[in-house]
Amino acid sequence: MITKHRTHVLLGTLAVLVSLTWALIARQQEEFGNWPEGASPQVVGKRVAENFIVRPFRAQSDPSKAKAGIIYPEVCAWYGALTVAQLTKDESLQARLLRKLDQLMTPPDSGMISQNPHVDFRVFGIVPLEAYLQTRAVKYLDLGIGLADRQWEEPTPDGITREARYWIDDMFMITAVQVQAGRATGDLKYIDRAALTMNAYLDKLQQPNGLFFHALDTPFYWSRGNGWVAAGMAELLRSLPQDHPKRERIMAGYVKMMAALLQYQGEDGLWRQLIDRPESWSETSGTGMFTFAMVTGVKNGWLGAKSYGKAARAAWLGLVKRLDKDANVSDVCAGTNKLNDLDYYLNRPRMSGDLHGQAPILWSAGALMR
Repeated sequence: MITKHRTHVLLGTLAVLVSLTWALIARQQEEFGNWPEGASPQVVGKRVAENFIVRPFRAQSDPSKAKAGIIYPEVCAWYGALTVAQLTKDESLQARLLRKLDQLMTPPDSGMISQNPHVDFRVFGIVPLEAYLQTRAVKYLDLGIGLADRQWEEPTPDGITREARYWIDDMFMITAVQVQAGRATGDLKYIDRAALTMNAYLDKLQQPNGLFFHALDTPFYWSRGNGWVAAGMAELLRSLPQDHPKRERIMAGYVKMMAALLQYQGEDGLWRQLIDRPESWSETSGTGMFTFAMVTGVKNGWLGAKSYGKAARAAWLGLVKRLDKDANVSDVCAGTNKLNDLDYYLNRPRMSGDLHGQAPILWSAGALMR
């Protein structure tokens, strides 16, 4: 029997929880609303998605690249554009994005979906899996699950895919396709795969300051590389059950990284090409990924809205300022392999409109609208 006193206590606790929830929502609205004209995630997301959709694939426009097939920056931008289409309820945009996929699933263009057992190509699965989540068309599920499962056909003795290289880029490439497979099927084995891999990478690559070297033999805090980590952890944590045995470890790694990033954000809202090097230039692809990770953390209550909401807002507005009239973002680090050479990272070419930079703007727009 519930006593009158206990009822008052329960009602009082409920009132406190409701009050705290509304305070959190108010703080998020303060940081993630009242955008300057043209800077809202709806407007920016639409512009950048339209920029993507009219582009031919590299394999179509450059015959020398035809055998390589669709590459991961195209996949990542496509995934972000599909998310924007769904969240803005833009049926025309969604239909055009799906037509691009349908074309690729039909010979001879289906040859552009690479079967190369490499993380940069397996990640293609996030697009058909997102298409399935939005349409429930089984043809998309079959394509995406096929890629996710082939990645785990011959795992290592510790249960991780043999495609793992222990480059920090993998922390998104592997995680994203397995998490998407879990979202599409409801089968926890895919989430377990992603969590097991993320845990192993955290143990090997996260440094005491919370940031990540590009690889075990490459001791530089490269912005986009760290961005892949941040985005991969945020995507995984969105779908990792609260009682999952590896959630605490992954959350600790994520929070430690986010705290480290706060220390290095520039006055322009961006992070630098080498995060801890003040002589390096402000770079947009890593910034976009950090924005996505921080917005996702604030929205889910993993990060304090006051500090991280402010940082994420400044980063978003800094990115918007670097979009030209055609929605091409400037100051994107060119594609980068690992190399134990400081000057190699400091002197990487700066690109405009490169999909490495376009994609995380779309992810961030989606996170802000989600």
